[in-house]
Amino acid sequence: MIRHLIPIVLGLAVLGIVTAIAAIMLIFLGQDWADALFFIFAAVMIGSALLVVTMRDIIRCGLAMIVCFGSLAGIYLILGAPLLAAAQVIVYIGAISVLILFAIMLTQTKDAPSRLVFQTQAVPAAIASIVIAVLVALAIGATDWGGADDPIRLATSFMSSVLFDAYVLPFEVVSVLLLAAVIGGVYLAKREKGGPS
Repeated sequence: MIRHLIPIVLGLAVLGIVTAIAAIMLIFLGQDWADALFFIFAAVMIGSALLVVTMRDIIRCGLAMIVCFGSLAGIYLILGAPLLAAAQVIVYIGAISVLILFAIMLTQTKDAPSRLVFQTQAVPAAIASIVIAVLVALAIGATDWGGADDPIRLATSFMSSVLFDAYVLPFEVVSVLLLAAVIGGVYLAKREKGGPS
């Protein structure tokens, strides 16, 4: 029972530490609220992402993924991209995450193995994570970030007119592709045992 609480305790500890650092940034370093909120959203996103890959209950993993997507939407808002934040909430939280949770609940059987398959691949996943972290650190260090004075804020009306005017065909192709994926998922979920494979 205690083993199941370890990822949650670690996630809450990371969130508490980052919130304390954000408070220090506000009070002692004179940072503004945007920086502190960015720091808090980033901490929540990293903590919930860690919960996604460490918790054993797959339904709770899906719920932690929704929290991760919500934190990313908050970061988009802080960076001045409200259209991306709305798309993140509508598409990823409202559609993809709910679709994944429903697919899990529809297809999960009572005789499923107690140990999930991806949990047996912890060592290769840890090695791959370290390699990716090193590559990302090298890319960040080698990039000239040329800071801007103020964040560039794009009007939602301008972005939507570009999206639905110049890129309306790719938008519709993606919607048809998502519809086909939903239909295929329902077909696989409703297929009886012993049916065509």
